[in-house]
Amino acid sequence: MTAIQINGLGLVGGFGCGQQALLGALEKGEVSPVAVALRDHHIPLLQADSAPLENFLNKRALRRIDHFSRLALLGAFQALEDAAQPALDKSRLGLVLASGFGPLTTTFDFLDSVIEDGDICASPTAFSNSVHNAAAAHISMQLQITGPNLTISQFDQSLAAGLLSAWQGLAEERVDAVLLGVVDEYCPVLGHCWEKFCEIPGAQRMTPLDFSRMTGIVGEGAAFFLLQRETPIPARYGRINSVKVGNLCGSKPQLEIVRPLILGCEGLLNNGATYGQYVANGQPVACYSPLYGASPVSPAFDLAVAALSLQRGLLFPSSDDGGDYYQGGVIRETRPCSALGCLRFGNDGEYAVIHLSRGDL
Repeated sequence: MTAIQINGLGLVGGFGCGQQALLGALEKGEVSPVAVALRDHHIPLLQADSAPLENFLNKRALRRIDHFSRLALLGAFQALEDAAQPALDKSRLGLVLASGFGPLTTTFDFLDSVIEDGDICASPTAFSNSVHNAAAAHISMQLQITGPNLTISQFDQSLAAGLLSAWQGLAEERVDAVLLGVVDEYCPVLGHCWEKFCEIPGAQRMTPLDFSRMTGIVGEGAAFFLLQRETPIPARYGRINSVKVGNLCGSKPQLEIVRPLILGCEGLLNNGATYGQYVANGQPVACYSPLYGASPVSPAFDLAVAALSLQRGLLFPSSDDGGDYYQGGVIRETRPCSALGCLRFGNDGEYAVIHLSRGDL
């Protein structure tokens, strides 16, 4: 199998809910964060709103489902609705859910109940929603998906790990399609760690291509993709030609300098400089993380931007134009796009490169 098609998208993040919300943010070039309380002050957050899920499920069905799983359900419903394939056999539909942190809020709520009330009074509802695969179970039940179901957590590279698993399932013809989703959420403990370890002084605008400063803003959300084997019918959002992963300890990413790259930098010092080291000066690059923030779900939003660019045949201007601090080839105007890549470096030298092209090429 030489490629997989992207035939459905479901999105919710700091930019809003759905493709049109992301397209609007891409055209505007910025999203304003909200201020959330943290102890005696506030911090900026690119917050995702799961309220539109009530368009798909009634309130009674949602009453014991937490924010993390609601985000996942909203992305999953949108992706299948967008694919518009009513004949899709859900017993042959695989589900792969990837997350860097998992359901943080519910996990810490459960731990608090153990600390405050003891083992015997710990909340069973919080426990059942705190396990990483709870969201995948909710999706499976609500959408009647009975194919293989897998949850993956590989922090920065959760998307790449999920894509490789989906690819394998499709290549071995274990399934006819895979619903792949990446989801992560904010919680106050994450906000505390963000302040303590990243020492970011409350930035209101991210400049991720400035590798000399910390400007990252926490984000959250979910991005889902309906993936299928190649058919004579062109893919709706292009095709993924390869997913390459490695570690800088033993290899380096193979980049095609003629193709634009979406960089996964997020305004963090610890891996920002890595992009400057491995991306050639003449490489056309764009970065859109100011629209959805710093989070393990951000690479999935990068992939969604790539998919939408291939569908329209146009690559959007970078949300960070590089200012006077980036000397590379930042894309500052809309340009034709038939093939591109997404590059993501992790904090410990791991990397992933995803190459995509239009479905009719």
